Amino acid sequence: MRKSMILLILVALSACVTPAERAAQQEHEVAEMIQIYGPACEKLGYQANTDQWRSCILNLDAKANNGRPVTTSCFGPRGFVQCTTY
Repeated sequence: MRKSMILLILVALSACVTPAERAAQQEHEVAEMIQIYGPACEKLGYQANTDQWRSCILNLDAKANNGRPVTTSCFGPRGFVQCTTY
């Protein structure tokens, strides 16, 4: 019984995501969007690394997600934050 409780606590703690981990995940997602949609936006005539180019990337990603924006909501006390993405 004691081993089960310790295992359950370890699993619960491993599910917690720190702000640094969340930031790293978002940076990875942005880099992936740039890699996928950046060349297409350049072919459409937008100069790389401009606000219009970034807007083009966001628009193409939104269209790829069926036009629905992705939203993440987080709540809870420090260390026990629950996040939901929809």
